[in-house]
Formats: sequence, C-alpha cells, structure tokens
Amino acid sequence: MGYFCIFALAMKEKNLNTIIDLLERSCSKFPDNVYLWEKRDGKYQPSTYSEVKQQVMYVAAGMMAVGLEKGDRVALLSEGCNAWVYGELGLLYAGGTNVPLSIKLTPKEVVFRVNHSGARYLIVSDFYVNTIRQIEDELTSIEKIFVIRPSHVVEGKYVSFDQLLSSGKVWMEKHPGEVEKRASSVEMDDLANISYTSGTTAEPKGIMLTHGNYVSNVLQSDSLIQVPEYFKVLLFLPWDHSFAHTVGIYSFMYNGASLASVDFGRSPMEYLRNIPLNMKEVKPHLLLSVPALAKNFKKNIEAGIQLKGKFVQWLYNKGLKVAYRYYGTGNHEGKGMRIVLYPLVKLVDILVFKKIRDVFGGNLRFFIGGGALLDIELQRYFCALGVPMLQGYGLSEASPVISSNRPQLHHFGSSGQIVRPMDLKICDDSGNELPRGEKGEIVIRGGNVMKGYWKNPTSTAESLRDGWLYTGDMGYVNEEGLLYVLGRFKSLLIASDGEKYSPEGIEEAIMELSPSIDYCVLYNNQSSYTAGLIVPNKAALREYVLKQHVTPESVEGYKLMLDKIYGEILRFRKGGEFEGMFPERWLPAVITILPETLCEANGTVNSTAKVVRHKVYEYFKEEIDFVYTPEGKDVRNPRNTQNIKQVLTGNTIR
Repeated sequence: MGYFCIFALAMKEKNLNTIIDLLERSCSKFPDNVYLWEKRDGKYQPSTYSEVKQQVMYVAAGMMAVGLEKGDRVALLSEGCNAWVYGELGLLYAGGTNVPLSIKLTPKEVVFRVNHSGARYLIVSDFYVNTIRQIEDELTSIEKIFVIRPSHVVEGKYVSFDQLLSSGKVWMEKHPGEVEKRASSVEMDDLANISYTSGTTAEPKGIMLTHGNYVSNVLQSDSLIQVPEYFKVLLFLPWDHSFAHTVGIYSFMYNGASLASVDFGRSPMEYLRNIPLNMKEVKPHLLLSVPALAKNFKKNIEAGIQLKGKFVQWLYNKGLKVAYRYYGTGNHEGKGMRIVLYPLVKLVDILVFKKIRDVFGGNLRFFIGGGALLDIELQRYFCALGVPMLQGYGLSEASPVISSNRPQLHHFGSSGQIVRPMDLKICDDSGNELPRGEKGEIVIRGGNVMKGYWKNPTSTAESLRDGWLYTGDMGYVNEEGLLYVLGRFKSLLIASDGEKYSPEGIEEAIMELSPSIDYCVLYNNQSSYTAGLIVPNKAALREYVLKQHVTPESVEGYKLMLDKIYGEILRFRKGGEFEGMFPERWLPAVITILPETLCEANGTVNSTAKVVRHKVYEYFKEEIDFVYTPEGKDVRNPRNTQNIKQVLTGNTIR
C-alpha cells in the first residue's frame, strides 16, 4: 500500500525512499546550512547538516557496537535537543526503530510503552533519569540506558550519551564501511517509529510508521507549503508529537532549513519561561502551535497591551475591528470596497501590531496549527496581527499531515487543501462514499498511511480496510475543495433519537466567549438533553461577586457565581446574545460544576493540552450521574454549591 504514491512523489526527487535518504540528500545539497540550533553557554550554537550527519554516524556505530540488530526498538525519552535528533537518526541508520516517548508520561505509562514495544535500549535525558530509576526493574526488555548530559556518575546499565558517541567513533575506525552498509540495507517499508497514541478517545495504541510513510508525508506537505532554506523554526512542541516530528524535524531537513530547541533550563517551568526569551533570540520565521498555546499567546499579548495605557488599548481594539473587516474570512484582504480600509490597517500595523510581532522575534511569517481544531476567533485574531495561524488537519496514523491552509490560500474554519498525491473521501456509517458537501467520516489512502498498530491486529483491521484508513473523524469537503473537520466520531454527542453532533465547536465558543468558564465539556449519551461539565474561572468569579458587594466565600457568593456561569451559557440559547450560533438541542440545558480542573495529573488532559474526553467522563462520573437527576437540574443544587466552594478555596484534589 502507498508505493504508487511514493513513486509519483519521487519523480522530482530520485531515490528518496527512506529518512536516511532525506538526510543524505540535504547533506549533499546543503552541507554548510545550519540544521540545528541549541543554546549552550548562554548562546545559541549552530550545527550544520554535515556536522549533524557526523554525530548521527557515531550514534549509529555506537548502537551497532552494543549489539543493536536491524529491526530492534529503541525508546527515546527527552526534551527537544540536538541529542534527540542524533539519537533518532542514528538508530535509524543502524536499522533500528524509534519509540518516541512524551516527557509528560507518568511512570506507569512509560512502562507500558517500553514493554509493549519490546525496546532493547533506552535513550533518556538527565531530567528524566529519576523517573526511569523508579521503574527500572519493571522495564524488563531494556539492556542499556544512554543518558543525555548526565549530572551524576553513570554506571552499570547506565551509559552517558557522550560515551556512546565516543565508542561509536572508535568502532567506526575499526569497522570501516559497516554503518554505511547497514544504512543501505534499510528499505522504505521498514519501521522507523512506533508512535503511541495519546489516548484521547481510547487506550493508547502503537502506530507503526515506516520510512516510506515519513518520506511520503514530507513530500506531500511540501505540495502545500514549501519551506525556504533560510527559514528557522523554534520547536517548542514536544518533539515526539507527530506534527512537530514530521513538519519540524523532517520537512525542515528536506528543505535545508533549520530548527532550534528551547533552552530547557533546570526545570519544566523554566522551559516555559524561556519560550518568549528564545523567540527573540532565534527570530523564527514559522512556529508550530496547538490551540492551547495559541490562547496563551493571545492572553499574554492582551495583558501586555493593558499595561500600555488607555490610548494604546483603544488603538489596539480599533485596529482589530478594522483588520477583522479588512481580512474577511481569510486572506481576502482588500477585496471589493474593503480596499479603502488599507491605509487604516497599515497605520495600526505600524503603531501597534508590528510591535506585537516583535515579541515573536520580528521575522515570524505565519503559524501552522495542529492538534485540536483552532477556534475561528483565534484565526481571525492572529491574521489581524499580520501572522496568520493556518489550520491544518492530520493524525498520527497518517504521519500525520492530511490537509492544511496555506499562506496563499487560507479560510477561517477550514482545514485547508488536501495534500497531493493522496486520496480522500467522505463516507457514511456503512462505508459508502458521500457526495461533495455532505458530512461523514473522513477516509484516506496514500503513502503516508501507517502500516498498522503494533501487536494489535484487531484495531488494525478496524482502521485499515482495503487500503483505506478510516480516521474516526467527521467532516466534509466543500465545492472549493477545502476540507472541514467537525470532530471525532467517538466524541460525538448522541441524542435519544440517535442523531449525532460534534461538540468541539460549542465547547470552544463557550470557553472563548465566557470569562467565568475555563473548561466546558459537553455530555449527551442518548439522553433527552445535553449537560455541560464546567471548570469555573475562580479569579473572574471572585471579581464579579466582589463588584456585587458580596463576600465570595459565602452562601450568597456561591449562588451568584452559579447564576453567573449559567447566565453565560444562556447567552448561546434562544433569546441570548449568541442565539443561532449552534443548534439549540445540543447546547447545555443543565450544568455541573467540576470540583477540580482538567489537567495531566488527573489524566483528563494529555501532553498537548487536548481534553481526553473519555477520561473526563470516567473521572467525573458522579457529577454526570447527579446532573441527570431531578435535583441536579437546579444550577444551585447542593453538589454544585459544594464544588464551587471547593474550587474557590483551592482544595481541589480528591
């Protein structure tokens, strides 16, 4: 499956079958271009393509020296850094398969993935060595553990990554040509990665991605967005994330461009603080983002504007209104009579928006958004600032890119054009193809489609049928050929009459337009009405109650807060400010206040800040059951009152 597509793509690039071929091509074409930027000794240091390849060869030789055989799995647990790239590419040159692990995984989750994949070796950053030491005895298949930048002496099963490089250099001298021989034996259908799903809708599965899958998707992605060789990206998404992996590491490699890692500092918190500092240092041309990060960027920008005084705030707000009108629903600037707005847009850009873009380093051309669907308001916002956020669509099983908006053509709300070559159709529940414009399941076929799920033939058979990947996502293609993604089938609300609806759009709108609500997750399991599971914003609620001259920590204060939250929900229902935005029957008729926030600690949010819906439903089962009782329909019911009190007082861990 997929060989024809790869052949077609390779017509312009001969002999591109493996990831090894991608690096060899770039080393030949761009030997002196910088591939990696890493902060060391207080300054970003460059590594050229030729220099990267040398390190990769040492890793490959070192892995072969310790006994790595073709097809062996190697787990990789590390923050983004040069060694991450050396490690993955090195083991691929040695014929191995990478099992990339998220740094956000719990020890239990690490154990499952390592043991399930049967990894013989583990590469781990010093930051996560203690995690590995806790579970070392449970990692039954691991023979050696290579530690990146160890802060303590390593011994026994533990070996420093630098030692791996040194031993690899010596081994290469003693065995000339052996690494090249092993690398040349790697074929397009050999596994490159076993990438585990995050488990947003089910238990994690090991996605088998071949060298050919990655090569195909890199070339497919290039059919929509060509990355100039002078481009830099600051890759702050987790490097195991499929979107960051393919687009950030491999697409940039293919185009001779460069990527920079965030200075991790001494802790994950320092890492987050370093992102804005590193953006000014790196001056990226492109950023890869997810909705949660985009929202944080917007929040921080608006907080900064507030500090500038009332005139700047007024100018900023007026500028946004003018820019929204000027750009329309995408890159439609100046169409028709809107051309008269150009002088105003240009003036505000010079006075305000350009200064905002300087926060991102001053070179930023656009974002590409992956992960969950981007809110249309976010897209409008960043387009107005002059750095459009281009919505894309993909999933790990497709390596992952399926479609994307482009700088030359983007439309708010759509997931853009479909990559080429790749077949896509929309199917009904029975697998029959639907006409253009009708909603159904997105089904694809191409060289980017996974080989299957590791040790899971049942799930493989469910997802792969006659060469087609059934994505589990609902969407449609409009007359212009733009793909619109509506959400996961497994996330759909199901009414008592069997009608289905994707909740993501409603949830995003409620969270974006309701100051008192941090999270809203909808629930309807064949019930007569939909319930809203709400995580309140305690700061906004406290401020609201104080303005009513009521003590927040009082019975009256809790009642006012509950009324305020429900009032914000009513804005979307009949008679409200946002009436007609969504079908009435799918809007929450009742709400339940959750006693704690959604987070990675309780498993309700994954490492990319996406809500894990089935975990939310499991974790807050008591709240869901109660809201469907007669007593639970009253927003001021005792459980809601108790939970809002719990949230307000900060005692939110059960």
